[in-house]
Amino acid sequence: MKKIYFATLMALLFCIPMGAQVKLKGVAENNRYDGTDGIHEKGDQMESEYVGWNSEIGKAIFIVENGIYTFNVGENSVSKPVKEPAVNKADFYSGGKYTDNDKAIWANNFNLMVGNSGAAYIDGIITTVLSRDYQSTPDEELFAVRKWDAVTGDLLTGERDYFHVNTNLESAGMAYNPADGKVYGLFYLTEQALGSDITNDPDFFVDQDGDATATDAGYAICTIDLQTMKITPVTPGLYYRNFITFAINAEGRAFALTSGGSNGVINADGKMEDINGKLAGAELCEFDLTTGLTLTTPVEATDPETGETYTEYENIYPRMGYASQYRRQSACFAQSNPNIMYWNGYVNSGKGINEWGSWSSLSDKEWVTNEKYDTAIYEIDITTGLCRRVAKVPNRWTFSCMWVDGDDASDGCGLRDYISNTVITGIEDVKTNTAVNASRQIFNAAGQQVNDMNQRGLYIIKEGTRTNKILVK
Repeated sequence: MKKIYFATLMALLFCIPMGAQVKLKGVAENNRYDGTDGIHEKGDQMESEYVGWNSEIGKAIFIVENGIYTFNVGENSVSKPVKEPAVNKADFYSGGKYTDNDKAIWANNFNLMVGNSGAAYIDGIITTVLSRDYQSTPDEELFAVRKWDAVTGDLLTGERDYFHVNTNLESAGMAYNPADGKVYGLFYLTEQALGSDITNDPDFFVDQDGDATATDAGYAICTIDLQTMKITPVTPGLYYRNFITFAINAEGRAFALTSGGSNGVINADGKMEDINGKLAGAELCEFDLTTGLTLTTPVEATDPETGETYTEYENIYPRMGYASQYRRQSACFAQSNPNIMYWNGYVNSGKGINEWGSWSSLSDKEWVTNEKYDTAIYEIDITTGLCRRVAKVPNRWTFSCMWVDGDDASDGCGLRDYISNTVITGIEDVKTNTAVNASRQIFNAAGQQVNDMNQRGLYIIKEGTRTNKILVK
């Protein structure tokens, strides 16, 4: 069933309400300096400083820019993101010697705070998912999952918690739903065999590669258990869209943004329009979390060849009017204001008019002036779908997840202690059934104790104080 959203035309006439200044926090994903601050060279990205070899702990220590950053968003301004907690070399290294090994390890751990396959803030805990290089990493160690204290920056678990490629942990984002207490994400599922109930539905399925009987890949709404990292698909199939972020507001409404960009005309409001005068660029989508489907509205259309009328379904929101690149980004809501979504996006699609006067990829050499890597904070009013660029983010920071400090719907939900741990130290890929060992306890992905592993799926094996996850194919 397609869900229909009705909005009055008058609603589109209202401007997005300007709220008070908000304090946002985010997990740094990337940045780029233009060399004008007198400290960094032009083009510097996520710098690191080698402190020296620590013989007592047998590790080289680095101070990196990875970490948790705080910045303020005003009516038309975004402050410079500042690392919080800060890392000061003098706190653990002085006079050519290490003075505090624990502090040195803490500082060095920020090397691991990378969420290039998704990240989430929930009840004071940050979960980051790092996808390592496919070609140089064993399948069973593709995803590295780490848990962090969002205030202290302490690495709680995950220095060597790896997950198999088949766990499909790459996402456009994850978020807590206060309506049902679950965590959802927009996950990119690979090697999915699609059934005829999906491939025969022209309103949902579009065969991208001309072979609907083969395995495919795309996005799906899933729930995720952030302790076992087990995902459960909700969407009955896959979405073939360039989703770049995912967020849920305090009312339990779920949203995603697509990347977007075209050779459009910039109107008086600074927004991009297509040849028909309609807004172009990124698109806001809303999901029904019970079905995993996007909300649509019926539109009468006419077949140009036969003249017959028919009903097609379009997205309930207009496009944003702003282009953005197909790179993972982040978005969030304040609990106190469920109608405004904050979005950390790019200022263009990475394409534009080149030096020859044609539309193509913008030059890397001119990125300081052509804004190719510039990022901004946007406000999106979900009651109207209207989007407003607040201001650019200094030093072009992007974040793998964001939240409103002290005003997030997940704060106090009770999941902190549960998700601060990961119940595995790795995944063993098992092709055949494994016999029960009397010294072990076997649990399925739902946490129920079982006697054997005769069914396909994920199992948790406990042997004394050690836990391990086994994937039975």
